[in-house]
Amino acid sequence: MKDVAGGKKKAGKNRYGAQRSSFSLVEYIILFIAVAAVATVSIFVSGAVDDATDGNTAVTALVTGAVLIVLSAALCAAGAAFRRACAEKPVKEILRATDKMARGDFNVNLKPRHIWGKYDEYDVICENINSMAAELSKSEILRTDFIANVSHEIKTPLSVISNYAQMIRLKNLPEEEREAYAAVLVSASARLTSLVTDILRLNKLENQQIFPEKTKLNAGEVMRESVLAFEEKIEAKGLQLVCDIDDVAVICDEGFLEIIFNNLISNAVKFTERGTVFVSLRNDGDYFRACVRDSGCGMSAETGAHIFDKFYQGDTSHSQEGNGLGLALVKRVIDILGGEISVESREGEGTSFTVRIKKL
Repeated sequence: MKDVAGGKKKAGKNRYGAQRSSFSLVEYIILFIAVAAVATVSIFVSGAVDDATDGNTAVTALVTGAVLIVLSAALCAAGAAFRRACAEKPVKEILRATDKMARGDFNVNLKPRHIWGKYDEYDVICENINSMAAELSKSEILRTDFIANVSHEIKTPLSVISNYAQMIRLKNLPEEEREAYAAVLVSASARLTSLVTDILRLNKLENQQIFPEKTKLNAGEVMRESVLAFEEKIEAKGLQLVCDIDDVAVICDEGFLEIIFNNLISNAVKFTERGTVFVSLRNDGDYFRACVRDSGCGMSAETGAHIFDKFYQGDTSHSQEGNGLGLALVKRVIDILGGEISVESREGEGTSFTVRIKKL
């Protein structure tokens, strides 16, 4: 048997302590004793028959042959029973487990035959199958939750579009109301478009179908443009905007930086009813450090533990302003860029996001 590199695989122990050889030393000893016992009995019987028949070779050979056949048959039967106990039974258990998983039932828990540290190959296979079943079960739960969340998020704007589309068809509807209904339709359509776009983008990022196209750019200028995109909303809410943005030359993907900055600033504006939104970007050696801080509602430690989960919205009072995918996108983009993000927050005192990414 050869490994990937083409060399012969040596006997030894894997990470579970299992022997890589097909048979253990004990099994070799048992086989040797069985064969030796058959040979010894045959020789003994041959000598006894030879003495009893006064050297009659034909009778001696016939009896010895019969004894050999009986003992060989018994040895084969014992070997078959041993094989059923040590090989066929665990193989059947593994086949039942894999068949169960193939039918979508991941409630599988194969029990190893030996204690930890003395596993054989079957025990290792059992552990691996248990691990795969657990991971597939988690993936199935995530898939089901994802579908449920997507269905819920799509259902809301579709319901709004359907209701207002019917109302806008009413005859003798005042022009002002018609324009108001049309504005609601446009808003619901924009929300639905944003949701679908974010889902597709996140799916591509998670499946590595989008790769960063790194170019030389000014990270400070990218952040300034992101801030300007929210200037109208900031003024409408009467928030104070404080910026401390330096020019930092980086080699990065501009689109990825826009995803990070836009979502962090959007959250800061969304969750701050009054007070200050602080935005900064500074040089930090081989890295640049971006910070978005607000004086909004903040969040609890329990909420903070889930903010990067897809569709998670800790503060449901602002659920109409987003779809719960923004921070999941931010986290995935930062992971692809090899950066890091940290969060500090207290309920009623605001939240601060800090992003650190390599300049090259």
